[in-house]
Amino acid sequence: MNARPPASSLRPATGALMSVEEASVLLRSGGCYAVAAEDALLRRLPRGLWIGGSIPYFVGQDGGRTTRDHVFVTKLPTAAGLEPQLRWYDAAELPRICTDAPENGFSLVIIPAFGELHSQFAREAPQYEDMYLKPLLGWIAGIHLDDLGSRSPVVVHGATGEVDGARALVMHVPLAPAQVARLDIVNLFEQGDGDRIRFPESGFHARDCLVNGRLANLADYLKAQSIDTRLPLVADYSGAMINVSFKGVDEADRRVDFYAPVFDDTEYRLARPVADYGAALAAALPHDAVHTAWSCNCILNYMYSELEGKRTGPITGPMTFGEIAYQLLNQTMVVLSIDEA
Repeated sequence: MNARPPASSLRPATGALMSVEEASVLLRSGGCYAVAAEDALLRRLPRGLWIGGSIPYFVGQDGGRTTRDHVFVTKLPTAAGLEPQLRWYDAAELPRICTDAPENGFSLVIIPAFGELHSQFAREAPQYEDMYLKPLLGWIAGIHLDDLGSRSPVVVHGATGEVDGARALVMHVPLAPAQVARLDIVNLFEQGDGDRIRFPESGFHARDCLVNGRLANLADYLKAQSIDTRLPLVADYSGAMINVSFKGVDEADRRVDFYAPVFDDTEYRLARPVADYGAALAAALPHDAVHTAWSCNCILNYMYSELEGKRTGPITGPMTFGEIAYQLLNQTMVVLSIDEA
C-alpha cells in the first residue's frame, strides 16, 4: 500500500500546518520560508532560510485550529539567482527597514508583541524613509492567550537558530523584474458616529481619557455605556481607518489594555457595529485570493468570527497579535500576492 504523502506536499499556496518532522524535511529541501509555531517547536527546527515567530493559532488547510504541537510553514516566492536576506533590527536600526529593502520585491517582518519595538513601529513607521514605496508586510508574534503574563513572544532567525524577544527580524526578498508584490488589507471596520475619545498619554494601557473633551475613566465609561469591546477603537488617518483593539478590561484596577498602543495626539471613535462578523469577513476576502502568496489574520478575527474548524476561502495563515501592511494594524487580514508585471 502506498504511504500517504506528507502534509508538506499537500500544502496550499499560503502554507499549511504540519508536524515538526514534516516541517524539518521541507525546510531542508531548499527555498525560502515563513514559519509560525509555539516557541518550543521553533527551537527544534533545522537551520535554513526561514523566518519564524511564536503563535499557536492558525487557519490551516483543514480550517481554524489552536495547536501547540504543529508548525505552520509557507514557502515564499523567490527569483532565481536573487538571494533573500535575513536581518535583525533594534530600536535604532528599525527606521532603515524600508531603505534596506530590495528595489523590486517585498520585506517580511516579525516583531515580538508588547515590547519597545512594537510601540515604536506603531507610532513611527508611517514616517520611515521609503515607506509605502516598497512593500512591507508581516505580523506581531504572540503567545497562547492562557499564557499572557507568564510567557513572552519570540522571533527566530532560521539560518542561525538565534531566538530574540526584543528585536525585529526581517526577510528582504528580491523578485524578478517581471514580478510585482501587491498587498491587500481586509478591514471590516470604520469609525462610528459616537463619542470622540482622546488619551492624555500614549501606550498599551489606559485609565484616564477625554470623552468629548471631558475627563473620564475609560474602564468606567465602557461599562456604563455597555460597549461591545469586540469592536475596536478606530482612528481616521486621512481616510485610512486604523484599528486599536481591546485586549482586556480590568474593572478592579480601572485599566484598559490594548493590542496596539493608543496615542496622545490622535482622536478615536468606536467602530461601527458589524451585523454578522463571520459573514462580513468572508465577503471581504480579495476576489483573487486563490493567487495569494502569504497571509496573516488577527487573533480577534479568529475568536469573534468563531473560525475554529472553519476556512477563510483558499487563504491560510497564522492568527496574530497585530498585522503589518506598511504600518501596524489590528483586527485585519493582510494578503500578499505576486502579480506579473
